[in-house]
Amino acid sequence: MKLIVQRCAPLSGDVRAPGDKSISHRAAMLSAIAHGISRIEGFLQCDDCLRTGEALQRLGVRIEPIGVDTLEVHGAGLRGLREPDRPLDMGNSGTGMRLLMGLVAGRPMSVTFTGDESLSGRPMDRIAKPLELMGARVEGQGERCTPPVTVHGGDLGGIEYSPPMASAQVKSAVLLAGLSAVGETTVVEVAHSRDHTERMLAAMGADIEVEGLRVTLRPGRELKPNSMRIPSDLSSAAFLLAAGLLVDGSDVIAADTLLNPTRTGLLDALEQMNASIAVGETREIAGEPVGDIRARSGALQATEIGGDLIPLMIDEVPLLAVVATQAEGTTVIRDAEELRVKESDRLAAMAEVLGAMGADVIEREDGLEITGPTPLHGATVDSRGDHRVAMSAAIAGLIAEGETTIEDAECITTSYPSFTEDLRKLGADCIEESDE
Repeated sequence: MKLIVQRCAPLSGDVRAPGDKSISHRAAMLSAIAHGISRIEGFLQCDDCLRTGEALQRLGVRIEPIGVDTLEVHGAGLRGLREPDRPLDMGNSGTGMRLLMGLVAGRPMSVTFTGDESLSGRPMDRIAKPLELMGARVEGQGERCTPPVTVHGGDLGGIEYSPPMASAQVKSAVLLAGLSAVGETTVVEVAHSRDHTERMLAAMGADIEVEGLRVTLRPGRELKPNSMRIPSDLSSAAFLLAAGLLVDGSDVIAADTLLNPTRTGLLDALEQMNASIAVGETREIAGEPVGDIRARSGALQATEIGGDLIPLMIDEVPLLAVVATQAEGTTVIRDAEELRVKESDRLAAMAEVLGAMGADVIEREDGLEITGPTPLHGATVDSRGDHRVAMSAAIAGLIAEGETTIEDAECITTSYPSFTEDLRKLGADCIEESDE
């Protein structure tokens, strides 16, 4: 599929982006090992999250879809998990694979995980190492333990582990394994990463303690079922907000958006750029802070983004690069080498996309330098099968002279199935075109 985007008139409106992807994954997994029935409303109907649901069903969990985006998960505890009769195909879902590796590591069974071509090239060694320290055995391909990867689970012992980089996926995998371990499990991070796992475990009755960068889980407590409504995904809403900032005369509201402080790095970066961003009154959904965010177009200033802020906005860095093309001065994005092992090498991909559209961009080993403001022009660009690259290119296309075509755009359904529809609601000129 191709996504074709035209330069557009001012955008306006109030849109609720789909449910948060990270929370949807975790809600399904933790509900699966709770004791009782959990009702999850607003579950993100994207391929990544659906793969997690299908994998849990293969592990013996009863999940009943109700309506469009509601699930009832019949949890039977960790002991209720069963060895699947075939490999679990996680598609393109790195989060699903890495967290499930931790979940199954404490059970006396062997589980093989596979994925698509992109996921099959992504390293799982960062998960394998702590799981093996706890007593599991993990087999993958090559030095970086790429998929297919098999976890041979069994009796685990709690450990204290310090990942070399801030990673919510590593932290979550270790904590989920810790639920089955003998003794407490502690993760000490180098910087704050997303804390959805800790919040949800606490809400469901786990014995978990967070002190600064140190998270300690003591096993033994049964998880209670937890009915919840998933907040809107800030990582998805960010594209709507960026469109509001960049298209002259626009005024856009992203409703019911997750405002967890471990996820709001992009808002902090945009504030540094003098962007017109306003957060309305906050409330709580599923134990997470939520609010409406308003974005209006205006002049932007270049800034430097790096250090501890990067883990808080790692998924939004490609989009920030688009915003930086319209900021006065040179924006420097550093300490973002993690982006080279996502669904694509996102640093190289965004340098290529923005360069093709006329941006002044320099690719560095750990980031990008972008000088603006620079007029962009339409181009045909390759998403590299990466949903965030595809959507970032589409936002750039809204302010580019002429027509922008994003090839291999079907990957957008990985995280934001209604992306094109929501842009149209705001007044954007974009269409999907089949390759047939």
